Amino acid sequence: MSPRGPVISRRRGMAAAAAAVLVGAGSGTASAVPPAARPRRNNALQADVDAIRATGATGVLAEVRSAQGRTLARAGTADLTAGRPVPWDAYYRLGSDTKPFTATIALQLAGEGRLALTDTVERWLPGVVKGNGNDGGKITIANLLRQTSGLNDYLAAAGGEDVFTPEGYLKTRFRASTPREQLEAALSRPPLWVPDAADPAEEQRWGYSNTNYVIVGLVIEQVTGRPWAQEIHERIIEPLGLRNTLIPGTSAYVPRPTATAYTQFPGSPHLTDTSLATGGGADGGIISTTHDHAVFLRALLGGRLLRAAQLSTMKRTVAADGWIPADGVRYGMGIAWRPGGNREGIWFHGGTHLGIVSESGVTADGSRAATTATFTLRTDEAPAEAQAGATLRLVDHALAHQ
Repeated sequence: MSPRGPVISRRRGMAAAAAAVLVGAGSGTASAVPPAARPRRNNALQADVDAIRATGATGVLAEVRSAQGRTLARAGTADLTAGRPVPWDAYYRLGSDTKPFTATIALQLAGEGRLALTDTVERWLPGVVKGNGNDGGKITIANLLRQTSGLNDYLAAAGGEDVFTPEGYLKTRFRASTPREQLEAALSRPPLWVPDAADPAEEQRWGYSNTNYVIVGLVIEQVTGRPWAQEIHERIIEPLGLRNTLIPGTSAYVPRPTATAYTQFPGSPHLTDTSLATGGGADGGIISTTHDHAVFLRALLGGRLLRAAQLSTMKRTVAADGWIPADGVRYGMGIAWRPGGNREGIWFHGGTHLGIVSESGVTADGSRAATTATFTLRTDEAPAEAQAGATLRLVDHALAHQ
């Protein structure tokens, strides 16, 4: 995607996201679950999906998965003109829910002794992070994964008011750029801070930046000699049998079946079909389904993808205040924690893309996961917060019952 292209950073509130990036249909009813899916019916899940729909979302799909099986619920329509229901197996862009996949690869490589989390960026990418006070020799892999590097988000750094509009979207939706171009945008500004020189890997200052995961992707390629997408496919997608998870590269298309991804741009009362959009890379480039996403989360927290030491390291967190509309949030390495669900809290990440909000959660032992796709991105603060709050409550309720 372009440094001025249409990927939305995951931030607290969609209005804040729109400002950083600058790059309602009537009531509906839930449809019957197809017999082939054989999920358990759950009136509480359906009620929570309906509550998200009631905030103005056009279409919502949710799945709760455990060892006992899967429960599905949906509401709204896949397209406002045709009125079709959201497909049960709809593909959608995960946005920043890609980051747990990327972090898992980096931690696997650390467990294999092929890199160290205390390695600096300069060790693997000499001369790449420099200028305007940015210094790859003072930033470790741990800083990148935990979002404590102080680097600017390339999306915010490259934004322009002419981009995040319906007209700007149409101009940029097929525009792609390289990770190096994204870095150039981020490094055009001084860092927000430089990690503590005495122990940079243990830096506690936190700031969400997609740039960190662009660099992690480049490090993975330098360590392995292969594209980061190949590593994710061969180490995660293939072993877990995620048949509906893919990395489209610079393609603006999402496979069918899917639902129309609608965006309400700032200052506009109308929804714009933003289904065509380039999708990012190691920071946000994966397309999946609620089913595959839930399988991945359960495998990750259940210890199937990382050794115990690396999973423990992934779950070492720093405070991430103000990131999402929830209190007590803490960010680990590609995965975050918040109070909610059962007494052990919820592990999650979340992702946003043009027209799509991915929200999910998984228990600490991986026994139960909840995944959602809402095919509407709101940028006005009040409706965006209402939609976000309803989605977080769905995850809370789904993970509170074992």
